[in-house]
Amino acid sequence: MRYRTLIAALLAVCLSFLTACSEGPDSSQTLTYDDIVNTGLANNCPELPETARGSIALDRDSSYILTDLCIQPTEYFVKEEPTNKRQKAEFVEGRKLTRYTSSLDQVTGDLIFDEDNALTFKEQYGIDFQAITVLLPGGEEVPFLFTVKGLIAKSQPGVSAINTSIDFEGIYNVPSYRGSSFLDPKGRGVTSGYDNAVALPNRADDTEFSKANVKFADTSLKAGEISLRISKVDSETGEIAGIFEAIQPSDTDLGAKEAVEVKVGGTFYGRVDTAS
Repeated sequence: MRYRTLIAALLAVCLSFLTACSEGPDSSQTLTYDDIVNTGLANNCPELPETARGSIALDRDSSYILTDLCIQPTEYFVKEEPTNKRQKAEFVEGRKLTRYTSSLDQVTGDLIFDEDNALTFKEQYGIDFQAITVLLPGGEEVPFLFTVKGLIAKSQPGVSAINTSIDFEGIYNVPSYRGSSFLDPKGRGVTSGYDNAVALPNRADDTEFSKANVKFADTSLKAGEISLRISKVDSETGEIAGIFEAIQPSDTDLGAKEAVEVKVGGTFYGRVDTAS
């Protein structure tokens, strides 16, 4: 009987501990640095309630900006070439290896009307790139630089207000994932390091190893495509939110391998304001 009483007491303590740990912080309280650090919360974009279905009226003679744009990826796909030539290449879902730094934040740019009354968003500055690595089911790791640098996205024509029927589509620049001073695991680089694999000095000029040995920092910017689809609008605060889908090239390891297409999907948040 004494053992049963002791076991019951231990179970009660364990259950109370688990219950206390499962309760999150009160949403009405302001989170401190200690509440956020190492939790991944800083990577989350702000959200709007599902009932936010308003409209933001726009005046063609006024100037506007889209500020505090936050783009949070949640899904990752990599296009893989099929082993059978009769089949088409398909996107395969991968798992993100990068821990908490994957979202773009504080991105700001102008909203400009054109002659067709279409809105054009031109990205100017912000935390507009993040290095991400995706793990495929077969074990291959695919690094890429998720970014919206130099994004020029255009809406459909005839826009007089921002509402849930507005989509922005456009292209952006994808800089090199690695710089010229980066060294690979064998110490090879463009401006520093060895010029060939140390373990293969006699075969360093073979075609099989030339791409990996002769590094090349591609300074030409490659293009990515993105679609921003607005699904929530708060007319009082000027906030908007929705989902996005982007397709861009992956890293080439300074010319050692061919780039593959990476498709990223997730949510975004922003705020429309008048330009000062």
